[in-house]
Amino acid sequence: MLGRRICHCSITRSFRVHARGLASSAYTDPTRGKDESVTSTPADITPEQRKNLEGALRVDQAGEIAANWIYHGQHFILRRDRKTGLLIQDMWDQEKKHLAVMDKLQLQHAVRPTLLTDVAKVAGFGLGAVTALMSKEAAMACTEAVETVIGEHYEDQLKELDEMDTKHPSIPLLKDVIREFRDDELEHLDIAVENHSQRAPAHALLSAVVGAGCMVAIELCKRV
Repeated sequence: MLGRRICHCSITRSFRVHARGLASSAYTDPTRGKDESVTSTPADITPEQRKNLEGALRVDQAGEIAANWIYHGQHFILRRDRKTGLLIQDMWDQEKKHLAVMDKLQLQHAVRPTLLTDVAKVAGFGLGAVTALMSKEAAMACTEAVETVIGEHYEDQLKELDEMDTKHPSIPLLKDVIREFRDDELEHLDIAVENHSQRAPAHALLSAVVGAGCMVAIELCKRV
């Protein structure tokens, strides 16, 4: 399970941040706004690789939209609980940054956004709010399940990108961004477990339902 790799990923991320800064800063630092790695897309990849790249970024953008609205729904219900509200706000703030970067990647690589954007917003808010109404532990169980699927999804994307034969600088940067975001999502998973996600009533069933829903959403957003 990816969740068991949390500590390793967190340590790796801390070293990476100290050594050379976050990869996503390429999209948030105005001084890098003219770099080829953030302004253009590779022309030397096959049609199949282009299709895979567009599908990956379409799903990533949709996933970050959904994640933002899940945390929005959780925060709406639990914001008055000082500890839990602050935890959710911190994770939500990180997801806002992820979405801002994914929006820029979508434009850079000329990727059509999913047609299910509004569905992702409504479903995300509903999932976050309903699980938060169930209990704090259920909200954390939702986070655990969602971040497990997203972490595994990012890991699969990295393997696909490793097979992409191109000299364009945007692809190594994209891989670094995905690694960074994967580590962030696994950190959220770790936070959920530390805050008693596995004490939620019917934890196994809730995790299975939420996880299955996420996997279906991923496949739909690739195509629609």
